[in-house]
Amino acid sequence: MQGVLTGFAVIAVVIAVGYVLGLRGHLGPQGREVLTKLAFHVASPALLFTTLATADLSVVFSSRLLVTALSTVAVAGVFVTVGVVRGWGVGRTTIGALCSGYVNSGNLGIPIAVYVLGDASLVAPVLLFQLVLLTPVAVTILDLSGGGGKGPLWRVLLTPLRNPIALGSLAGVAVAASGVRVPDAVMDPVTLIGNMSVPAVLLAFGIGLCGSTMPLRGAERQPVLLAVALKAVGQPAVAWALASGVFGLRGAQLLDVVVTSALPAAQNLYTYASTYGVGERLARDAILVSTVVSVPVLVGVAAVLG
Repeated sequence: MQGVLTGFAVIAVVIAVGYVLGLRGHLGPQGREVLTKLAFHVASPALLFTTLATADLSVVFSSRLLVTALSTVAVAGVFVTVGVVRGWGVGRTTIGALCSGYVNSGNLGIPIAVYVLGDASLVAPVLLFQLVLLTPVAVTILDLSGGGGKGPLWRVLLTPLRNPIALGSLAGVAVAASGVRVPDAVMDPVTLIGNMSVPAVLLAFGIGLCGSTMPLRGAERQPVLLAVALKAVGQPAVAWALASGVFGLRGAQLLDVVVTSALPAAQNLYTYASTYGVGERLARDAILVSTVVSVPVLVGVAAVLG
């Protein structure tokens, strides 16, 4: 209970600071754009590199990872199917699919893993899956759908290697797999830069709330409602069914996978939407609403399975 409330309180305070900055115009009219570019092109790749470079890659073979991957694919697949039928477009549908299954495993998942589950490493499987596979695939689709795929075939195939998020993830995995220890003279400044990622994303999100209309209104109402329903209810339900019915997880292990699946949509999805100029309102509203809805969901899961 304390971990859930602590994690949300931290996020709310930083977003509120961003909102005040935007309200008073301290960072100027381009403040949000600068923070978004800083997070996407510099800070987030650095954070992904330092996180994955020291990670235990053996978790990729765990049943927890399979539950995470399958539940994510399931809810994202539902959103994609609806998006195709309704003609929401590739970029917009990609953002919505991410909001349906990409959990806030970092700045919210870690404190909840510590205070609720008792071990920060328990969030590692979902973190690795999202950073190593889901993020590179998603940003590649966004690259190609935005025109990045025009040109010769070799250029299209190398799209992931031209994306800073994908590069940071892949470089971190390469270092972890090789067992090479990065010298402190290199790792320390990269870590310092990476530490800007979460604050920059949250501040940009807060600034983006200034002057915005209330969520669940306008043309994005249906995609937002679908993404939130899939994220807050669909994904933890699928994770519970898979974990208990297919993989036979019980007790603490079952609680771990369901709690991580019930986390709200991650704030960095707004950064991706802003960077590619697609689905920004969808990402903003889905993140905001899923974060609010996830509080009673997480409390309920912890009470029932804990």
